[in-house]
This record gives sequence, structure tokens and C-alpha cells, in this order.
Amino acid sequence: MTAGVTLLNTGSGLGAPSVAAGKALQGCPVHELRAKLRRAGLRPTRQRIALGWLLFGRGDRHVTAETLYEEAGKARANISLATVYNTLHQFTEAGLLREIALDWAKTRFDTNVTSHHHFLLEDTGLLMDIPVAKLDFSQLPKVPEGMEISRVDVVVRLRRNV
Repeated sequence: MTAGVTLLNTGSGLGAPSVAAGKALQGCPVHELRAKLRRAGLRPTRQRIALGWLLFGRGDRHVTAETLYEEAGKARANISLATVYNTLHQFTEAGLLREIALDWAKTRFDTNVTSHHHFLLEDTGLLMDIPVAKLDFSQLPKVPEGMEISRVDVVVRLRRNV
């Protein structure tokens, strides 16, 4: 952790959850995951359990559908890319994930659903969390009549000095 910025575990290594990786699952991971899905109103299917384990088993992280699909393949979970996309969107609608649209071609899904912002390293695509307390939004523009702010997402794009 540096200057209030948390670097997330974005690797694709599989295995047991890491306690040091943030909000990793505790106790019986499968039991906890099933309960988490049920609380969110989702049936704990085999595919949701497998993808949930990969998503939530190692703390906060940012993933694309493609990287999660690759991880599922390495874990020998027989899940199609379409199922990965559907599950990510179902988890997002249920409030278990947060969608981050960086550009028209790439959507990331964040397991940290608390209010926060991001640094994006443009050359690698790495995302780093910025706690919401590190930015001041006291001067937001007036919202059109009949509307309210749902949330504010900030992505600060970084490039290396040349």
C-alpha cells in the first residue's frame, strides 16, 4: 500500500484463498460462497460456485470476462465464455461486483463494491484502487431536474515518464 492506494491482486494463480489479499473467504469457502449467493438472491449453481471461488477466494481484484474464462479453464471448470459473461452480469446486478467501463472494448469487473476510484496504468492495463476519501467532490455540477447522482466513478489514467 502506498499513499492511500491499494494495489490489488490481479494475478491468475489458483489455489487456496490468501488471507493477506483483503477480504478473502474464511472458514468453509464453498459454504460461505453458497450463502453469499443466496443472500444476493442467486441460486448457487455449479458454474456460479466455480466462478465465485475464482472471483472472491483471493480478496479484491479486477477481472475481465476473458481473464476469468482463462482462469476457469486452468482450474478445469468446464464453463463457456458466454456463461462467464452471463454470470459476471448476474453478479453485478445482484450487487456482488462493480462494473468498470474503461473504454468501449474492455469492461472490468471489480470485487470491491465499496465506493472508490481507480488509477489505470495505460501501458499494462493494471488498475489500482483509490479510496474515496482521497478525492474531494464538494463542487459537483448541478444535477438536471428530476435526476439524482447514483455514483461518481473516476479513472485517473497514468503513463510512464519518457
